Amino acid sequence: MHLLACISHHGRGHLAQTAPVLNELQALWPGLRLSVRSALSHSVLAGRIRGPFNHFPEAADCGFLMQDALRIDLDASLQAYRAFHAEWQARVSREAGILRAARIDGVLSNIAYLPLAAAQAAGLRSAALCSLNWLDIFRHYLGEGPDGAMILGQMSEAYQSASTFFRPSPSMPMADLANTRAVPPIAEPGSARRGELHQRLRLPTGCRLVLVGMGGIAYRLQGGDWCRGRNLAWLVPDDWPKDAWNADGRRVYGFSETGMPFADLLASCDALVTKPGYGSFVEAAAAGVPVLYLPRPDWPETPYLVDWLHRNARAQEIEEHAWLAEGIEAALGRLWTHPPRHPVRAVGARSVASLLRELFG
Repeated sequence: MHLLACISHHGRGHLAQTAPVLNELQALWPGLRLSVRSALSHSVLAGRIRGPFNHFPEAADCGFLMQDALRIDLDASLQAYRAFHAEWQARVSREAGILRAARIDGVLSNIAYLPLAAAQAAGLRSAALCSLNWLDIFRHYLGEGPDGAMILGQMSEAYQSASTFFRPSPSMPMADLANTRAVPPIAEPGSARRGELHQRLRLPTGCRLVLVGMGGIAYRLQGGDWCRGRNLAWLVPDDWPKDAWNADGRRVYGFSETGMPFADLLASCDALVTKPGYGSFVEAAAAGVPVLYLPRPDWPETPYLVDWLHRNARAQEIEEHAWLAEGIEAALGRLWTHPPRHPVRAVGARSVASLLRELFG
């Protein structure tokens, strides 16, 4: 069996959902041959996918073009979708030919719809997996725009062609799709290595470590006042200007300085600062880590994610302007007064892997 897994590069949440399923599936099915199509780098994929795989380093979907982690470039996104759907049937036929040439036996997609349409054209079985779909997101932002109805129709037909669309909790309802199946949360929490991490960073006793992660999409604070807290240390993406902030006793470290994978960093910190996103929210809740999140009211997945997070973890919203005005230290103080919550049992990967084994076997 040769499985093609297509993983969107629109942030890291799609990989965080898919990799645990692939890990379970490879353990359940030792003879499985796995190929992965994704614009994410091989090193990023290999950081999550434990078994061997062949990498096709290209995107299978548009996603949405972002100004930063919180703001969408709607004009550019619309133009990208219109170009992507130009001569749609010819594109699907070409993709089907690629699947045949690569001797693919089945397709799992999170959440590109082109590979699903191509699988149907090639007579192959397929499944989708995600907490959202581009059909609902496109309809929300661009459905009334030029060619909107045509694009929505082609998206819907492609998603409906999958044998099953697995919706890991928390997910959008996807009421327009008749092939969805709800499954438990999916996450693969890292190992808590708090003592080792504090020793590596030479943090003083009583210092709390806060991780800032925006789900793999670029976002950068312009000022440095937010990191002045005396008893706080910060883990931030490597492209943030850490040297400019490490003054007057401030402690700011890039992820790579720790020598630990991101999942272990998250499991070892005292709080996560992030935006609403499946991977960040579910992995933090599974590790028992409290979450301070920026609002993203226009993103249609947000209400479902935020409601779930508040029911399953210590969580609090912070406005972007409050963060920039040194309000983050006070917000973290309030967050840490919330009663501890039991870590979420994220067991959905095993369920999905078992169902995929039946589907593709």
